[in-house]
Amino acid sequence: MSRVAIIGAGPSGLAQLHAFEQARLDGAAVDEVVCFEKQSDWGGLWNYTWRTGLDEYGDPVHGSMYRYLWSNGPKECLEFADYTFDEHFGGPIPSFPPREVLYDYITGRAKKSNIRSRIRFDTAVRWVDFDEATETFTVTSQTRPDAVTRTETFDWVIVASGHFSTPNVPEYPGFSTFPGRVLHSHDFRDASEFAGRDLLVLGSSYSAEDIALQALKYGASSVTISYRTRPMGFDWPAGIREVPALDRVQDRTAHFVDGTACAVDAIIMCTGYRHHFPFLRDELRLRTPNVLYPAGLYKGVVSTANPRLLYLAMQDQYYTFTMFDAQAFFARDVVLGRIALPPAAEMEADIAGWLDRQNTLTGPMDDIAFQTDYVADLCGRTDYPAFDLDLVREHFVAWEHHKDESITGYRDRSFRSPCTGTVAPLHHTPWWNELDDSQARFLRP
Repeated sequence: MSRVAIIGAGPSGLAQLHAFEQARLDGAAVDEVVCFEKQSDWGGLWNYTWRTGLDEYGDPVHGSMYRYLWSNGPKECLEFADYTFDEHFGGPIPSFPPREVLYDYITGRAKKSNIRSRIRFDTAVRWVDFDEATETFTVTSQTRPDAVTRTETFDWVIVASGHFSTPNVPEYPGFSTFPGRVLHSHDFRDASEFAGRDLLVLGSSYSAEDIALQALKYGASSVTISYRTRPMGFDWPAGIREVPALDRVQDRTAHFVDGTACAVDAIIMCTGYRHHFPFLRDELRLRTPNVLYPAGLYKGVVSTANPRLLYLAMQDQYYTFTMFDAQAFFARDVVLGRIALPPAAEMEADIAGWLDRQNTLTGPMDDIAFQTDYVADLCGRTDYPAFDLDLVREHFVAWEHHKDESITGYRDRSFRSPCTGTVAPLHHTPWWNELDDSQARFLRP
């Protein structure tokens, strides 16, 4: 019997609460589970806000979500095995939903699980320490509306605060005098802001890809994507081009390392995020780049620095909600004693095996196979409901090919559910032509 603290009520934190609730219904429970959520509602990054910079209480804004965002992968690759899209929406829906639809789905399972009472909203964790003598954590939290702090003791801490909220912001010569707007994708909220403007996007991953497309779709005059190592190489629509790394900016002119230049009105840095845990004592903090398998986490979950400290969703991600569920059920069973942790040397050896394999990966197909095997490994150790993981792997592979075939049309494809077998209907409007991202519009027959 234990007290467990969960930090964050986004998709991974909600998955953890759900896992504990399923165990409780089966007669296995801890003394108390407390989830601390800095925001006023659940959903994490999916809890959209117009705010950027600091929130109403002076804390950094957590969310990086923007209007008009649609899923950039098939929903069938993130479907909850125990709460399907068919169940939530009462029937099949297209494979690439917009933000509002996915938020409704995530929170729908949370409501069904009746876990809201375990979440302390508007409560930020300010410090976590560990007492080696008692083998317990002290968690200091603050209720933000009244700034009242409280320190409590827990036997386990599960960090589910994510790692896509603290932006990595590089510096380039000329930024300080650039007369236009310079921002990180973390602060991007509405593509319509850049209508009629020439935009420079720095980066070559998913956010650069999607923000470039969104900007052009909603009226940007042109989008230039500057890559540091290699181009994404898609068959971009007219108005988007890729160029080598940015060298400097002079007035409104961006100069690139190949000697070319172009005039730009705004610059968006899609330069990634940092794993950042200022609320953890130094010895407890996970330090890792954004990789498929972070060093220092047994089964990608258990901290080898302190096995009573668990982390969720710290990986670079092809899999998202499905992987969070697998991790949450594994973490729960570690806490409940259903899974006995091996000696430290065995945990390190297991991590080393995954890291050695990670070092051999050469591209997306290898990455997909790697993360599929990782999810399968976790699912095989718990009672998480079975689903067709091989089909999910096939979907990811097909999705990669579809993007190569049409970067503006891949969202117009249909996939089959690995949980129910349902084949998704096609959306009534091609994504490139659909400017309304509301749930009402998306679910219209």
